[in-house]
Amino acid sequence: MFEKFGQPSRNAVQYGVEEASRRGDRRIGTEHLLLGLLHDQDTATVIGVGVAEARTKADALDAKALDAIGIPFGDFRPAVAPRKLTRTPLTSGARSVIQRTVALTTAERSRRIMPRHLLLALLEREQPDPAAALLVECGVNAEEVRRKLIAPAR
Repeated sequence: MFEKFGQPSRNAVQYGVEEASRRGDRRIGTEHLLLGLLHDQDTATVIGVGVAEARTKADALDAKALDAIGIPFGDFRPAVAPRKLTRTPLTSGARSVIQRTVALTTAERSRRIMPRHLLLALLEREQPDPAAALLVECGVNAEEVRRKLIAPAR
């Protein structure tokens, strides 16, 4: 399936892998895919949020979740996930996003999966999905971004 990914989309997924590792997560989730996409300046401009700001907001969401169960966040930083020789697995949500990305690309009759396809699939996610929560926390208007992304395809 990843052979259909254009280089910018491959880069976004690879950055997502790095974001998961940076956060100490053993699986790649929708929030990691979103953070990976934000490494691309064009995507960050369309969304209106940079990767550094989104990371800060993701950390705030983590702190809020930990606080809700009585664990003080304090100076907590996730441990770096151990490096493995195998691929980092995707969460079920991230797998769904990848499948939806392929469907959107096919429906558009595009030969390559580009970052906009991945972003459109992420914008369809609803809370409590981590990417949806992060988009809300960043103040992103999903409908407005979706309109921007769909307009060039027409």
